[in-house]
Amino acid sequence: MKISERLQKIYSDSHEKGVHPLPSHFNNDMHKAATEIYSHLPRWEKIARSTAYAVVNQDVFIEPFDKIIGRTYYCNEKPMEYFDKDFDYGRMMWEMSADDIPGYGEYLRYNMVVTSSPGHIAWDWNRILRHGTVDIRERCENGLVRFAGDEKAEEFFNGALIMLDALEAWNDKHVALLEEMGMIEEAEICRRVPKYPARNFREAVQSFFMQYIVIMKENPHGGNSPGRLDYYLWPFLEKDLKDGICTLDEAQELIEELFIRIDERIHLMDGWGETIVLGGSHPNGISAVNPLSYLMIDAYMKYNITHPMLYCRIPKDCPQEFIDLSAKYVKDGQNRAQILNDESIMNALTKNGVCDNDAAHYYCGGCMEVGVQGATSDLLFTGWHNIPKVLELCMTGGKSLTDGYVMQNRKYKSIFDFDNFDDFYNYFISECGYLLTISMQFEDFASIAMDAARPAYLVSTMVNDCILRGRAMHAGGARYHDYGASVIGVPNAADSLYAIKRAIFDDKICTKEELLAALEANFEGYETLRKKLAALPKYGQEHEDVDALAKRVTTDLVESYRKYVNRFKGNGKFTILTFVWAPEAGAKLGATPDGRLSGTPVAQSLTPQSMAMTKGITAAINSCSVQPYELIAGGVSAMWDLDNNWASEDVIKGLFMSFFEQGGQMFQGNTIAVEDLIEAQQNPEAYPHIIVRVGGYSARFVWLNKGLQDDIINRYRHKA
Repeated sequence: MKISERLQKIYSDSHEKGVHPLPSHFNNDMHKAATEIYSHLPRWEKIARSTAYAVVNQDVFIEPFDKIIGRTYYCNEKPMEYFDKDFDYGRMMWEMSADDIPGYGEYLRYNMVVTSSPGHIAWDWNRILRHGTVDIRERCENGLVRFAGDEKAEEFFNGALIMLDALEAWNDKHVALLEEMGMIEEAEICRRVPKYPARNFREAVQSFFMQYIVIMKENPHGGNSPGRLDYYLWPFLEKDLKDGICTLDEAQELIEELFIRIDERIHLMDGWGETIVLGGSHPNGISAVNPLSYLMIDAYMKYNITHPMLYCRIPKDCPQEFIDLSAKYVKDGQNRAQILNDESIMNALTKNGVCDNDAAHYYCGGCMEVGVQGATSDLLFTGWHNIPKVLELCMTGGKSLTDGYVMQNRKYKSIFDFDNFDDFYNYFISECGYLLTISMQFEDFASIAMDAARPAYLVSTMVNDCILRGRAMHAGGARYHDYGASVIGVPNAADSLYAIKRAIFDDKICTKEELLAALEANFEGYETLRKKLAALPKYGQEHEDVDALAKRVTTDLVESYRKYVNRFKGNGKFTILTFVWAPEAGAKLGATPDGRLSGTPVAQSLTPQSMAMTKGITAAINSCSVQPYELIAGGVSAMWDLDNNWASEDVIKGLFMSFFEQGGQMFQGNTIAVEDLIEAQQNPEAYPHIIVRVGGYSARFVWLNKGLQDDIINRYRHKA
């Protein structure tokens, strides 16, 4: 793939600055402003003005070869705990929840409840491209008139105006330096955007990027994403192509520069997760795949970068060429691809309260966490629940098999208290429901704390319906104020529940005492029993009873979550992925009734665990396809690692299209040779370029810890 001389220079320069970021004093400036300059102001104004001060006082970096103007670097030179306490939402939410959720920290010990974190949002930046900051400013000024006397609304609109001033002032600093450097064309572009509507493709890209880097300073959180970049930029390029202003080659070079700049800012942070979704559907259901969709994949595949993450949305009437390119991307895209099924995901969204028009504008925030662009608050993904650990405690009476600790804040029953499987199963689900409920209660405290200490004024102006309601997104302004988290280890729990049913209650393979003794001993001295348990049918082997039980577990967990109504009438919505937590969850989990040994990583998302996928990928996909995808509005990612000698484009295309026809939502996996990974683990200095699919995101293999490396090496590889 040919790379122009200018792009080669940019790529080299960006790589150097990505590995060795330029000095940044953003956080120090915000701290200084909060504690010295604006300390006398009320909290809302102190936060707005301190953030704006830090934005405007950032250093301006421009190279003579730049066409996209604006550089900024992720920095954390002074941790948040050193900030003025008015910024410390973490302390606030923990103090509020300490007395109201007794034992929360005990559940956190085994990753059974959520630890709240913001992020994973895609805002409607197209508003700035189409109308400029002048339009948002006018709407905020009108809001001050409409909501006169409403103190909360006045704080929001005034805070937004302060941040708009900062965005425009920082942009003006670039204009001044560009003029000084004699870069007149770039100065004229930046003088116009983002303040005024973009008139062409180059102005649109510049307008996007300038607001993007300021938003990322106001909200420096993982998973924040550009979303539908090809969808919103295409009308500008389409007009330019028609008018002869720009060629596709010129557009591709600009997109390549944009991708390099995004990666440069967070080069050292593979797990940060800034995602672009390509293709997809228009609100009327027609395919939105356009020439930019193809161009962006081609541009991205030229470079060894992990950001932004590019995912392909496959609409109902998808062009065959885009399906073919998506398969090529999975095969040759350095294990960075994830393919999304529009019909299944949009169906889940609409069945969970999202209107049809909004559902068409879904995005993945971070790994694969589904939200609605420009309409979702950013508590979309806040942590995870170790579901097999709940099952363990329900069996043992609250005793952890890994360290012998007995839970103190909640009295657990044990397997000995039940005479039939259904009663035990219902007890397990009730305990999961309790944990899920207290997680949502914690998120309400988090929402209150973030409204106070992290109002996010600028990004809220690009989230429906904040301006309409006169409220920032955590004050009730967002159209969809739902909380999200992931249950992990569901396949392990399902296999273990089936083993309990068969071994204890149906076939009397062993007694309750024998099973618990074997688990406590990690099957040492119980190898015969372990073999019998491991030989029982598993989810992933296309066994009707086990698959039905796995679906039942997921359904019951989702329904428990959806019952919670939060402080703004939103609900809990599962996002089911495993991210980097498979080894961590497995390390905190003892031996399990399905024959799994203590410490073994849990399964990825709803993909069957490796020990279960013994009947081929068709059987595994058929098992996975029974899951209730229509209930899961936060997204479900499936991991299918493929033998590199078998994974042709035709094979990959057949697999993900077959999975999608049965309702599957997302397809991802590695196609790299295991031998290469083993060699890279042993000689990391020789393999810095190898990128792997971890669990919803891609990372440089040699940067991962050994537990994750081993997990990826040991995953089941499907082959003919």
